[in-house]
Amino acid sequence: MKKLVKGMIALTMMGALFGCSTSKKEQTTLTVFAAASMTESLDKVIAAYTKDNPDVTINVNYGSSGDLETQIKEGADVDLFISAGQKQMNEIEAGNELNTDGSDYVLEGTRVNFLENKVVLCVSDTNKVKLDNFDDLANALKEGSIVFAMGNVASVPVGQYTEQILQHYELDHAQLANDGKITYCEDVKAVTTAIIEGNVNCGIIYATDAYSANLTPKCVATTDLCKQIIYPAAIMKNSKNVDATKAFMEYLLSDKAMAEFETVGFTKVKE
Repeated sequence: MKKLVKGMIALTMMGALFGCSTSKKEQTTLTVFAAASMTESLDKVIAAYTKDNPDVTINVNYGSSGDLETQIKEGADVDLFISAGQKQMNEIEAGNELNTDGSDYVLEGTRVNFLENKVVLCVSDTNKVKLDNFDDLANALKEGSIVFAMGNVASVPVGQYTEQILQHYELDHAQLANDGKITYCEDVKAVTTAIIEGNVNCGIIYATDAYSANLTPKCVATTDLCKQIIYPAAIMKNSKNVDATKAFMEYLLSDKAMAEFETVGFTKVKE
């Protein structure tokens, strides 16, 4: 009987030891809100990160930065927000001069200028009008000889950058839209699709989207046409996984991740 009891105790201890040695880390799920223009590159970066960190699952909601901002203000549970423009992040950060409604969603000390992009002019394969640069674009719009696609100015950063370019040429996008010469799109991906499908003569998109869609830009906007395009990133104040999100942010800023972003045309922000 004593031998039986000792045997059972030994088996119990072995089971406990075996259980400890094979126990898995607790699974953590992060929610990331990111600008639609990051889709292809961020998906690849996330795949690499979760392969090395199997205990972390990352769900991404891609969309226009303005729509993502609205969802955050409406109470969406978000760990990390990456915007395609400073405006959307400024409007949800406490103390910022563009924050006019007292919003307080950004975890203090976590905001960084993450990536830089460029805006470019791309034309459809069906286009027959000379559109080699932004001067040509402005002249064609003044003549009314083309239909042009741009992001919604109210919620889409690429639309806001496009508006700056049109203002440089003293063009009113609202009037052009009323005249049927401009079609608005919900995000940069929709502008890209309109160009590819030939629904418009041309459109202004990000260099990264042109690369991902195998489109060859006609020209790149310089800073005299529109301001520097910076993608800020920040952990949200309501994050329930701050430490895990900080670890992921560190990876996003690493040379390994940055190399992936640079393959599609992003560049590291020079502070």
